[in-house]
This record gives sequence, C-alpha cells and structure tokens, in this order.
Amino acid sequence: MLPTYRASTSLNGKHRKQIPVQNFSPRRQSNRMLGDVFSFRDMDFSAALRQMIYLCIAPQRVYRSIYQHKQTTNRWARKDPAFILLLSIFLTFSGAAYGISYGRSFTAIVKLILRIVCIDFIAVGLVISVLCRIFANRFLKHQSIYAVDQSIEWNYAFDIHCNSFLPIFFILYVLQFFFFPILNTDSWISLFIGNLMYLVAFSYYNYLTFLGYKALPFLTHTEIFLYPLPIFIVLFVLSLFGFNVSRHVITWYFHT
Repeated sequence: MLPTYRASTSLNGKHRKQIPVQNFSPRRQSNRMLGDVFSFRDMDFSAALRQMIYLCIAPQRVYRSIYQHKQTTNRWARKDPAFILLLSIFLTFSGAAYGISYGRSFTAIVKLILRIVCIDFIAVGLVISVLCRIFANRFLKHQSIYAVDQSIEWNYAFDIHCNSFLPIFFILYVLQFFFFPILNTDSWISLFIGNLMYLVAFSYYNYLTFLGYKALPFLTHTEIFLYPLPIFIVLFVLSLFGFNVSRHVITWYFHT
C-alpha cells in the first residue's frame, strides 16, 4: 500500500507534520472538473486556443507536452475545461448559422444547438471515450515496467475525444457550411468532394485518437486505433457509386 501522507521536516529536523497527498481518483477528478466549469477566472482560454491551432497543424506537439503536464500536476487530463467550453461555443455558433440559413424558428435553432453540443459532441464522445478507455486499460497496458499500477483517467480519455473532434468541427461544421451550395447539387464532383470531407474528418479523428493513447508510456500496441482507417477508405470508395453523405446528413438533421 502506498502512503496517503508524507512527512515534512523543518530545517532543524525537530518538528514534523503530516501533509495529505492529493488524491486524483477518477471520481475526484470529475467533481473537480464540474466545479471548474463555473470558475471562468481560473480557465486558461489562451492555452486552449493554442492547442486548437497546433492540433490542426502539428498535433504531435500537443501530445509531446502531456508527460511534462503529468509530472507537474500528477494527472494526464487538462487542468480545466476551457477547451471543452470553447469548442461547445464554436459548435453553438455553427448550429445557429445552419439554423438561420435554413430559415428555422428560434425554438428549432435551440433544439439543433442542443442536439449538436449535447448529443453529437458530448454524449457520443462520452460513449466513445468510455469504450476506448475500457479497451486500452484491459488490453493495451504494459505493467511490467511500472512498480505502481497505471490506468487511463476517464477525463483524459474524454480530452482525447475533444481533441479529435476538432477537425470534425472545422471540416463538417464549418467548411461544409460554406461548400454546401455546391455539395447540394446532383453532380458527381459534389458527391466526391462531400464524401471526401467525411473521409478526411473521421480519418483525422482516428489519427488524433491514436496519438492521444500513444502518448501514454504505459500503453503498448496503440496502433490498433488506426485499424478503422482502411474501413473508412473502403466505405468512401463504395459511397462514390451514388451515396451523397453530405446531403443525407443534412436531410436527417432538417427532415427536408
């Protein structure tokens, strides 16, 4: 058993006191992050924006700093939910833009925003994060080189999803919005461009997920997270025979 207290000795060595060591259990991490949501002054939005930029141009740089972050904070996950909050705000603006462009009512726009943020981003992300965390903790851990058992924090697993969702946001929620007048036509080039967007978005999501788990030194064979990529390519090729993903997604969202 590891000690839960450590001794602190004064300069003359005569006085000692017990200082509790921080407990970073998953439950405590969850409560801490929920509390941080209401503490905007403690959020580092500039760092979150920098990470967003690097995730687009140099994603490996973001994950190279993970180990140093672990040494200084004793946790793999981000210290505050600024990244999640910013991405939720961006998704809100995107949902509002889609709703206004399609002439939807205020109530319909609010429902669309809640659907995008709460279901597409958070709910689906929680499911993916939990499944990936369970799989990695069960099958990919290499414990023989560590004296203390290591496990993936569920907050960190959700951080990986948030990082990986960023290219999906830029490609499918922003870029697709400006290209949709072209993508909504019946030409083969619109079919190709629209389906290519989905291929790139989900492939990038897959790649960033791989980088997130690869950054953990106690995991091995993390390349398994890249295995869905050939499936995406096959589905993309098959879709070129007449299945316009962009048009079907918009139809599903707006029931048109």
